[in-house]
Amino acid sequence: MPLDPTKVRRQFPALHRKEIYLDNPGGTQIVKNSLDRILEYLIEYNANHKGAFATSRQSDELIARSRAAMADFINAARPEEIIFGQNMTTLTFHLSRSLARLVQPGETIVVTRLDHDANISPWLLLAQDRGLNVEWVDFHRENGTLDLDSLNQALEKKPRLVAVGYASNALGTINPVDEITALAHRAGALVFIDAVHYAPHGPIDVRATGCDFLACSSYKFFGPHMGILYGRHDLLENLFAYKVRPASDELPTKFETGTQNHEAIAGLLGTLEYFEWLGREFGKDLAAPPDARYQGRPLLFKQAMGAVRAYEQDLSRALIKSIQDVPGAKIYGLTDAGRFAERTPTLAFRLGDLAPRTIAEEMDKDGVFVWDGNYCALEVTRRLGIEDKGGTVRVGAVHYNTLDEVAHFGKSLARIARG
Repeated sequence: MPLDPTKVRRQFPALHRKEIYLDNPGGTQIVKNSLDRILEYLIEYNANHKGAFATSRQSDELIARSRAAMADFINAARPEEIIFGQNMTTLTFHLSRSLARLVQPGETIVVTRLDHDANISPWLLLAQDRGLNVEWVDFHRENGTLDLDSLNQALEKKPRLVAVGYASNALGTINPVDEITALAHRAGALVFIDAVHYAPHGPIDVRATGCDFLACSSYKFFGPHMGILYGRHDLLENLFAYKVRPASDELPTKFETGTQNHEAIAGLLGTLEYFEWLGREFGKDLAAPPDARYQGRPLLFKQAMGAVRAYEQDLSRALIKSIQDVPGAKIYGLTDAGRFAERTPTLAFRLGDLAPRTIAEEMDKDGVFVWDGNYCALEVTRRLGIEDKGGTVRVGAVHYNTLDEVAHFGKSLARIARG
């Protein structure tokens, strides 16, 4: 059956408020099952790692369960390929320090102008520290899609690393990461994918994509504030880890510096259990005939995200129309209805010369939450020539949003345009 937003919204306690959350690219609301897991952990299992007593054993067992569930969510080969940390940015900086030992002065790395700065600055600083060359991949200003010709030119330099986003947190563009990874590997490069913005919107399969590393943050997909890093086991096993001396050399904990946020890891398990429910409730029709690659929990996750993708395309269509109906409004990114599979329901726009901050403040008066600025996608607003003009307004829906909420957003934008 198609995804039913009424049933979905019952799972999110914050949605009792009358305001409309279209600020989701900056962080989604947390699902009840995640909150329950956090509370349960803090009351029943709150203990540090590897103790000789019951609560420590129970804590370790729950963390192992969460790690295994996350591996299934992105179809990693084994739980040891999942590393937990503070957030995607911190994990990426940490990984870049380890990767610095593999590169030599004069070698090349590749970044894109479509990325969040968390997938740019760590690599620029790595290049600065190690004397590397940086090749920039451009994007098409007219529709916000990555310029694959620019990528191919960069790959001619035989880079050691290609860092690319799964989807743009500013414009909503979904990049062809399978194709990009294959091209990069043929050029001899490792591939790091920032999946923070994509994770709440579609299925991830790291083995099918073939990437070497992938990072995301659970607070962007209905869970607590924490980050997750995937790395191929053979790479992580041989990669040097910066850690304290008593810490284990075993995976994955050799990269998990200090005491982790155990209650957040418990909350992540609750979030992933919610996705299992989504798959059982709404995703079965999308898996006939079933994909032979997936069984059990990985299949449920793919069914869940398939249902989300189908529902969100209607939200994208409605959001684009609501903005285009307002005279003077300009959308940055894909608006072609035939290409909605290449975008998330995240849109960046401007309304004439009106400051994006003013629009966001006015929408707040109508109970509509949206973002303004550059969203740490600094290269995007620079490339579009609007960084010094306040960037854009960003409206971003997820599967708990409704068409009625989008209509309310459209009315608010029309009021602001008239005023």
